[in-house]
Amino acid sequence: MNSQNPAPKKTGAVPSPDALNIQWRIDQWFPDLDVGVRDQLKKFHDELMRFNKTVNLIGVKTIPVADAIHFADSILASRLISQSGAIPEIYDFGSGNGFPGIVYAVLHPKTKVHMVEIDGRKAEFLKHSAAHLGLKNVTVHIRAVESLPEKSVKVAMSRGFAPIAKAILLSRKIFQQGGVYYHLKSEEWATEVGQIPTQLCSFWTPGLVGEYKLPVGEIRFAVVKTDKIGD
Repeated sequence: MNSQNPAPKKTGAVPSPDALNIQWRIDQWFPDLDVGVRDQLKKFHDELMRFNKTVNLIGVKTIPVADAIHFADSILASRLISQSGAIPEIYDFGSGNGFPGIVYAVLHPKTKVHMVEIDGRKAEFLKHSAAHLGLKNVTVHIRAVESLPEKSVKVAMSRGFAPIAKAILLSRKIFQQGGVYYHLKSEEWATEVGQIPTQLCSFWTPGLVGEYKLPVGEIRFAVVKTDKIGD
């Protein structure tokens, strides 16, 4: 699952959304977003809640505050990723529940977003969501990340896909030299960077893009990038 806050495994039926105090504060937190964009995000939130009854997309404990943990997080991270300039095409590895890929596609309709997910049920959810939101810039690939064609990726991102060291090892062959991989991480990001094996540093250079806090809580999150410097 694409989440910085790994969800617990389900042990029973998911409570009905009507029985939970589900919040939606994106309009309040991000009034600068176009009304149409906020409407699309709300539509995605509604579909996420509906499909989560049958597909393990987000953890039960995160359902009431998905607006903060999943949506606000993806919005803030997407802003950091896009601050370097327009990105014509980006891959979301291990797209799972659609974060950050669907949110990024809503925010950047001119960017072609490739969502890579090996789980068939989650991939169908992604396809449905893209169609329901009218996102013509989204393509869903039902396959393992490492099975993508060699040197086919220039820019990618992931959220909860794997530790940085494992992620860049798995994707080394599919990235072009000069490519950039953005990793959405928790406040422990520096520990993950420190765990990158020395030999991988011959191919990748890590760096911090920026840190941020969610509109609620004090925990800091970060976007870390790894630049592909060699083959």
